[in-house]
Amino acid sequence: MKISVLGLFFLSVFFFSCNEKTRRLPFLQMETNERVVGGETVTDTSFRTIPAFKLLNQDSAVVTADNFNGTIYVADFFFTSCPTICPVMHRNLLKVYQKYKGNPEVKLASHTIDVKYDVPSRMKAYATKLGVEGTQWEYLWGTRDEIYALAERNYLVAAQEDKNAPGGFVHQGYLVLIDKEKRIRGAYDGTQDKEVTQLLGDMDILLAEYN
Repeated sequence: MKISVLGLFFLSVFFFSCNEKTRRLPFLQMETNERVVGGETVTDTSFRTIPAFKLLNQDSAVVTADNFNGTIYVADFFFTSCPTICPVMHRNLLKVYQKYKGNPEVKLASHTIDVKYDVPSRMKAYATKLGVEGTQWEYLWGTRDEIYALAERNYLVAAQEDKNAPGGFVHQGYLVLIDKEKRIRGAYDGTQDKEVTQLLGDMDILLAEYN
């Protein structure tokens, strides 16, 4: 089950050239700060970044934001017993994993929102069933407060417990593309093949920015 798109997601989109050969992806979070200099108001613009975090992965190893240094990555929020959108999302994320498998510049980060049930060992079994090896695709576990704060305040993905929803949770199925500076560069509906195809193309464009 999906809930409405957060209005904040597209408040600030900064576009570069649309020429296909030089096209760059937008930044989806932009902040402005006004200050007075010499009696005049000056506006500073900056791009919000994903903050530091400390979570456990499917191998019960500590994972921090530093583990994603030097990479672009795709983040999502899910739970292993999800009976609705998660199986579709992760079949589509598997396409991303398979395309970039072994590429040291690309990672994936799936955060469980069912922190009571999805302990690391359960997520390890889930990853193994999908055919995921190693830690290029991290399945991340933390406290409820840590995960929900990351989802809603930083990745701008809505997630919440709801005992009346299938599986006990409602959440959005976005696949969020993060650049090497940990800025959001795209958000794609992980249940839609067309949008996942766009994600794959946009990842190539983003990688090309660093070449």
